[in-house]
Amino acid sequence: MKKIKVIAFSVREDELEAFDKFSNLYNIDLKIIRKPLSNLNIDETLGYEYISFVSTCNLKKENLEILKKNKVKFIASRSIGYDNVDIDLATKLSIKVSNSSYSPYSVAEFTVMSMMNLLRNLPLAIKKVEINNFSLKGLKGRELQNQIIGVIGTGKIGKTVIKCLSGFGCRVIAYDPFPSHLEGIEYVSLEKLKEQSDIITLHVPMTSQNKHIIDSKFLASTKDDVLIINTARGELIHTKDLIAGLKSGKVGGAALDVFEGESKIIYRDCSQKQIDNDSLMILKSMPNVQITPHQAFFTHQAVSDMVETSLKSLLEFSSTGEAMNSIN
Repeated sequence: MKKIKVIAFSVREDELEAFDKFSNLYNIDLKIIRKPLSNLNIDETLGYEYISFVSTCNLKKENLEILKKNKVKFIASRSIGYDNVDIDLATKLSIKVSNSSYSPYSVAEFTVMSMMNLLRNLPLAIKKVEINNFSLKGLKGRELQNQIIGVIGTGKIGKTVIKCLSGFGCRVIAYDPFPSHLEGIEYVSLEKLKEQSDIITLHVPMTSQNKHIIDSKFLASTKDDVLIINTARGELIHTKDLIAGLKSGKVGGAALDVFEGESKIIYRDCSQKQIDNDSLMILKSMPNVQITPHQAFFTHQAVSDMVETSLKSLLEFSSTGEAMNSIN
């Protein structure tokens, strides 16, 4: 394959080893930009037809139009989600877009861990021990084997969550508008999933149809004390409605690896800053809520997979005009 020039934006320290490995392996002339793509550094794309990016990069109207003027042909995400890209406009401008694939076990295992943390009241236990309170008050938990787990979305990650849960003895039900009909997956309607599930976990992309899929109306139909897990996208949950459910006791707990408004703070050390996100501050203060910094994907295997898939998509397109993970 011919050598191509690629510019990669928002490159984290932990990705450098993989970028070095795969750019050498695939004979790619690589330029690394540590900051996200924005109107402040978009001129760096001059002379490059191929871009690797992540969710922190701004790929909406104004920037896409500049990329078109700069003769960019293909932009390849290093993550599964691509809601930071105006796909319709990119298609209109003949800019190809791809997303990435990586080990689904990274998110699936984190999801199951989060379920167990909530079932055993681990967020509260950690808060108690931090102030030297070693009593068992409030810590009586539930066993996973006795729960009904509702999985919304059965793509690669959703299927792997179901596989990971298979050894725990719990019943797993699933909803997906496009069911896979794989052995071992018990599909039900969304209404039945809401009514029957003790734990609900989200594994769907962020789309206009899925935005705020969990809101006050959704929660009104669930069991009391339901647990909510979100390792997908923050905007899938109406945060204020979730907080209301947590305060009323309708929701027994939540594990949120993603949250609304995270783009301004995620992957940044904000310990010396004031965070302008009142809902996040409320959630952080709750004893039955686990907040993590969008880390469910974050394993050695997954990071390597994401970088390699992004670069391979660009390389494949440069040679054949097609790419395996092309979205448009």
